[in-house]
Amino acid sequence: MKKSFFILGLATLVLISCKKNETVATTSNAEVTETQTVGQEGVLDNESTPDIVKLAASNEDLTTLVKAVQSAGLATSLSNAGPFTVFAPVNAAFEKLPAGTVEDLLKPENNGKLNDILGHHTYVGVIKTDQFSDGQNLGMVDGKNITIKMVDGKPTVNGTVNIIASVPASNGIVHVVDGVILPE
Repeated sequence: MKKSFFILGLATLVLISCKKNETVATTSNAEVTETQTVGQEGVLDNESTPDIVKLAASNEDLTTLVKAVQSAGLATSLSNAGPFTVFAPVNAAFEKLPAGTVEDLLKPENNGKLNDILGHHTYVGVIKTDQFSDGQNLGMVDGKNITIKMVDGKPTVNGTVNIIASVPASNGIVHVVDGVILPE
């Protein structure tokens, strides 16, 4: 009987701790200024290695990507445990797209398209740069593949998108890239 209560209590605790949103108090100068409902991305922690979303948000060259992730409602997902490998296009990569493309994708009615494109930049698992090989196919979150091609000894995505930096995160790795990887 005690064992059943223990298991029931443990299951309840797990369910409560796994709820999608948490209430977190944000602080300023050690005073509580506001209470809001946020997901994992809203947890304040300036001492641990940042997760993928916090890492991207701290980089001024990734502001367009962060805006897209937030608009698509993926900030909580990419802040969770993972592990993930994210190919993160710099702002200049989004600027290479036809005029108005980014603004159009950020509209609520295009959320599905935006999710597909962002999913095409995300792999479940961690793959470091030295683990890439020529011709390697990766199944992305959107259900489609990308191909790693070695160009001058360096890995590229589909032979055209260059990895310009790789940064470990607490829940995976971010490969900063110079192009937006569009699903075919």
